[in-house]
Amino acid sequence: MKIIIVGAGQVGTSVAEGLVNEENDITVVDQDGPRLQFLQNRYDLRTVCGNATTPSTLRDAGAEDADMIIALTQSDPSNLVISKIAHSLFNTPTRIARLRSRDFLEDENLLAEHNFAVDFALCPEQVITDYIQRLVEFPRALQVLNFAHGRVALVAVHAYEGGLLVGKPIKTMPQLLPHEIDARIAAIFRDNQPLIPEGDTVVRVGDEVFLLAAAEHIHTVLKQLRRAEQRVQRVMIAGGGNIGLRLAKALEERYEVKLIEKSETRAALLANELNDALVLSGDATDEELLEQENITEMDLFLAVTNDDENNIMAGSLAKRLGCRRVVALVNRRAYAEMIEGGPIDIAISPAQVSIGTLLAYVRQADVAVVHSLRRGAAEALEIIAHGDRNTSKVVGRTIGEIPWPRGVTVAAVVRNFDKPVIVGHTDEWTAITRYGEVHIAHHDTLIQAGDHVIIFCTQKKLVRKVEKLFQVGFHFL
Repeated sequence: MKIIIVGAGQVGTSVAEGLVNEENDITVVDQDGPRLQFLQNRYDLRTVCGNATTPSTLRDAGAEDADMIIALTQSDPSNLVISKIAHSLFNTPTRIARLRSRDFLEDENLLAEHNFAVDFALCPEQVITDYIQRLVEFPRALQVLNFAHGRVALVAVHAYEGGLLVGKPIKTMPQLLPHEIDARIAAIFRDNQPLIPEGDTVVRVGDEVFLLAAAEHIHTVLKQLRRAEQRVQRVMIAGGGNIGLRLAKALEERYEVKLIEKSETRAALLANELNDALVLSGDATDEELLEQENITEMDLFLAVTNDDENNIMAGSLAKRLGCRRVVALVNRRAYAEMIEGGPIDIAISPAQVSIGTLLAYVRQADVAVVHSLRRGAAEALEIIAHGDRNTSKVVGRTIGEIPWPRGVTVAAVVRNFDKPVIVGHTDEWTAITRYGEVHIAHHDTLIQAGDHVIIFCTQKKLVRKVEKLFQVGFHFL
C-alpha cells in the first residue's frame, strides 16, 4: 500500500518502522527536518518537510494516489484538517487520525464523512489506559490481551519455582485444569528465544509463557497454574497527564488510588475532575513524599509521566521503598529492555501498544485485531476466515491439514458471533451472556467460513505468510 504518515514523533516513528518492514510504500511528513533525515537514513522510506495542513505539502507527499493517510501529530485540530483535506481534495480511500480530546472522540457526527471524514480515530492514551487497566486485574501478568470482542484472553506470565506446570510437558496441562475448562499455551520464550510449544515441550522456571483461554476461564487457569496472588487494592499513579487522569478515572471506583502531580495548577484541576482518588501535589521522585504516603503499603505503582527518566527514577525508588509491583511507561526501546525485570517489573512502550490498532487496517487479509508482542518482535492476530474449501486454503480444513509456517501457533477459533452463549451467573444468578463460541484450537479443529482465528507468530516476518493463507481465490464473491 502507498501510505502517508504525518508526524514523526514516537508514535509516528513506530508506525513507520512497522509498516516499512511489511513492504509498504511509506512517506513521512513533518516540519522537523533533522528528524526526517534521521528516519530516511534508518528506514527505506521517503520524507517531505512541510506543514501537512496545507494541500501543497500533501500533494508533494503523493496524496493524489495514496491508499491511506495516517495523521499522528500532537495537535487534534491539525489531524482533523489533514483528514478532511485528504478526503475532499485527494479522495484518499482510508483516513486515520490521532485524537486525544474526548470532545472529538465522543461525537461520531464530527468524524463522519460529511464533516472531518475520519475513518478511524486513534487515541493512544486510551489504548494505553485500557492496557494498563488489564494489568491491574492480573497482578503478576506481563501482558494481558483481548480478542474477539473480549471473548478470548491471552496472558503472558513467568513460570515460577514450584508451579504446577513447571518441569512437566505441556500435554499434561489438561490434567491440571477443571474438566470443563480448556486452555492453550500459545507460545513460550526461553532466554528471549521462542520455542515451538508442542506436547512434549517441558516448561522451565523463568520461561515466559503465553496462556490463552476463554475470558471467563482465564482467571481459573492462572489460579491453577500459578501460586495465589494477592489482588491489587492500593494503587499510586505518578503523573497527572492525559494517561494519568484516564487511569485514575478508570480505577478510582474499584481501588484506593493516589495520584501525584508535580504542577500545583494541574493538581488542582485533577482534584476537581476525580471523585474518589486522592490527588497530591509533589514530585514522585521525592523519597520523603513517597514514605509519607505509605509507599510500602502500595500494591502497584504506575509511573506514567511524559519523561522516561522520571518514570524510571520514580519507579525504581518506589520499588526500593517497598512497593510490591512497579509499571513504567518508557518510550526508548533500549531503556525498556535494560530496566525491565529489575526494579521496574514491566516497562511499557506506548508506541508499541498503540501500533496494533493501526496494523489491523493495513493488513491484506481480513484482520480484526493485531497485538504487538515483546516490543514488536512477535505478534498475535485475529483473522476472519472467508470462502470455502475451493477458494480458501484454510476454510473447510482442520488445523492439522493446513501447512502453517514453523513458528506459527493457532490458539483458538471463535465461531457464531451472532449466537448468545451463557458464560456464567452474577451473585443474584442472573445469566451472563456473551456472543460467540470459543473453541481452543486442537489438531482436529475444523475452520469454517466466518470463524475468527486467533494466531500467534513468534516472529513478525511470519505474519505475511499467514495472511496469504487466509486470502481467498479470485473465484470467491
